Amino acid sequence: MALETETETELDPRRWFLLGVCVSALFMTLLDATIVNVSLPSIGLTLHADAAQLQWVVSGYALAFGVVPIIAGRLGDDRGRRRMLLVGIAGFVLTSLAAGLAPTPAVLLGARVLQGLAGGLVNPQVSGLVQQLFPQRERGRAFGVLGLNVGLAQGLGPVLGGAIIALGGTHLGWRLTFLINVPVGTAAFVLVWRMLPRDVTRRQPRRLDLPGAALLAVGLAGVLFPVVEFDADRNLRRLLLVLPALAVLGVFAWWERGPGRRRGHPLIDTALFRVRSYSDGLGLALLYFAGFTGTALVLSLFLQDGLGFSALESGLTASALAVGLAIGAPTAGRFVATRGRRVLVVALSMFVVGIGAAALSVHLTAGHVSNGSVAFLLAPALFVAGLGGGAVITPNQALSLREVAVAGGSTAGGMLQTAQRVGAAVGAASLTAVFYGQLAGRTGSGSARAAHYGHAYSAALLVTVAMALAALALAVREARVESRG
Repeated sequence: MALETETETELDPRRWFLLGVCVSALFMTLLDATIVNVSLPSIGLTLHADAAQLQWVVSGYALAFGVVPIIAGRLGDDRGRRRMLLVGIAGFVLTSLAAGLAPTPAVLLGARVLQGLAGGLVNPQVSGLVQQLFPQRERGRAFGVLGLNVGLAQGLGPVLGGAIIALGGTHLGWRLTFLINVPVGTAAFVLVWRMLPRDVTRRQPRRLDLPGAALLAVGLAGVLFPVVEFDADRNLRRLLLVLPALAVLGVFAWWERGPGRRRGHPLIDTALFRVRSYSDGLGLALLYFAGFTGTALVLSLFLQDGLGFSALESGLTASALAVGLAIGAPTAGRFVATRGRRVLVVALSMFVVGIGAAALSVHLTAGHVSNGSVAFLLAPALFVAGLGGGAVITPNQALSLREVAVAGGSTAGGMLQTAQRVGAAVGAASLTAVFYGQLAGRTGSGSARAAHYGHAYSAALLVTVAMALAALALAVREARVESRG
């Protein structure tokens, strides 16, 4: 696939400001995936929601968010990224308002699902706009800004959520975590409306491949649903539902390569998968996000359930990870153009070292020193893991999309984000399964409880190490190909 070329005269002088506007909307949607975690106890008390309903306040958003990016990317490429971005932001604002004012658990769950759909519509447009607005030499830095926001949303969600709940109180605080999106999203909508160029695609819109879209949505939902349900009840039989979902995705692949292609408007350009840098980038994204997202989840479980930390204390401990991410993402973006895939090799190596050190630190200290000392000794390892992890997200996006035509940038970005969401769901299920499996039959309080939870946390992190090593193997292979080229 030919590389796109740009001249200086085609570059929008406002492109960095426009990126900031788009990123504010992106950050809002990503933050809502994590900020709600610390709100669940307050939601349960206010709305009298049971455990299953609280689980779906989190899972409903994740499920909807993961299903739509590919379809949303195609809509952005064909109907206009500005238009789809505005629709997504407006939908997110309205559903955030509905969630914040929800009088019952059912209303909140419905709002969260619709909020996830709106968030999934926003994200592919931003990656497509980076392809459109920035020349290749600047895309590494631009994707660095995106990677910074992905990492910060993961790391700051619990901290910001804990602070808002502390300020607003039990009954109002959790509502404010949703309502804060209203002024932020409204401002982003106005700026996008007024400043983003209207003619962003320069192509005639094609009909949406409705059969392909339906097959993809059913298949992805079928994969994600049993995985997020498994998070709630630890019933392994739930995972058997993945098998028919994979069959549906197989039918989707057949449709796209056959009837959908002959009809002239397939949902996915299958030629993308023949671009090795892109297909390897998809695999790396899936593996990395499986390890990273699961790591953040079991860290919260270890700190709050095992060590008895409050939501705010847990978030502050995890901030070491967020600080590393905040430094790693933009730093890596500056070196992508000159170092290429070697950046990924170094970054993943650092991530493995940081996670391994975290596992060892907790294994040796939990239950043997004070809980505060455990967190203090854990922080440097989390910082190194964050530094490496933040430096993975940015280069992988930039390098995966490097050989993708600008006209298909949103669709390609949507597939990358779908890989991230599927990886995140699978990783969360895998790590929590190991975590709770290690705790089965173990009781105790005080130092004994801390030790049991520390061993469970360390065991779960070994799964992350395995996933990260698999991603590292892909990065090493691509770096060798790149060096020979």
